[in-house]
Amino acid sequence: MWTKENIPDLTGKTALVTGGNTGIGYETVIALYEKGANVTLAARDEKKAKAAVEKIKSETRSTGILEIGIVNLASLAQTKTFADEFKSKHTQLDILINNAGVMIPPASKTDDGFELQFGVNFLGHFALTGHLFPLLKNSPDARVVTLSSGAATLTDGIDFENLKLEKPYNEWQSYAVSKLADILFTYELDRKIKSVGLNILSVAAHPGVTRTDLQRHIPGEQLEGMFSEFDEVMQPWQGALPSLFAATDASVKGGEFFGPDGEKEFSGYPALSKHSTPTMTDKELAKKLWRYAEDVTLVDFHFK
Repeated sequence: MWTKENIPDLTGKTALVTGGNTGIGYETVIALYEKGANVTLAARDEKKAKAAVEKIKSETRSTGILEIGIVNLASLAQTKTFADEFKSKHTQLDILINNAGVMIPPASKTDDGFELQFGVNFLGHFALTGHLFPLLKNSPDARVVTLSSGAATLTDGIDFENLKLEKPYNEWQSYAVSKLADILFTYELDRKIKSVGLNILSVAAHPGVTRTDLQRHIPGEQLEGMFSEFDEVMQPWQGALPSLFAATDASVKGGEFFGPDGEKEFSGYPALSKHSTPTMTDKELAKKLWRYAEDVTLVDFHFK
């Protein structure tokens, strides 16, 4: 049974966690900071980010540094501004955890006109990772951990003609597409990294069934009805473990996907995920998605 106590000493490591002010991201920040890492808690809301950092510092002993970063992943321009500021302050980035996300909001778009879930969960993190890639290349054994979901198994493709709400909105389908995009991104990034021999790991994780603020768009009675169908609904500290394992354990290899080890991966402790569909491992779809993301974000990873 792997827990955060198994995380090695991270003194001198630099980590960035998006969506770090609440839920799984918050617990991820705490665990990395406790082990001595210099952590940037990145969030959209400055007031909430500051409150989270103050709470962590008051309750956690660490030799590391904890600071906030304000990033709105629903704006490609603001994502670039944040990344540029981060690069001006740091020369390395050992751990990037693409954790922030939105789940089944009312139909809405990003500043750039994309359906909000696709735009934040995938495109924002694609752009952020690309902007920060020079720092990852400058860090021995760097890792990129991208949060996906079991929902990635619930869709059999990506409709590239419906990424800006061109068609009637199905919130659950759009969420599944965004999480499929995250896993396709993880695998394609891993392939590109390996093709040029970089010493970076691209891995994915999912938190199983965990009670967090992510479910804020589900009415309370409906949410409790959904949770009642599961034997166990995990708390954020446990839901964060697959991400932490992916980010820190020495056994991790590029292109792996981690989740809870329980039946159907709803709950448990970190293990290799068995979630897989032909769509999730479709290399041609992954390449198409990557080209699309490059075109609309104007981000080039500059692998060489």
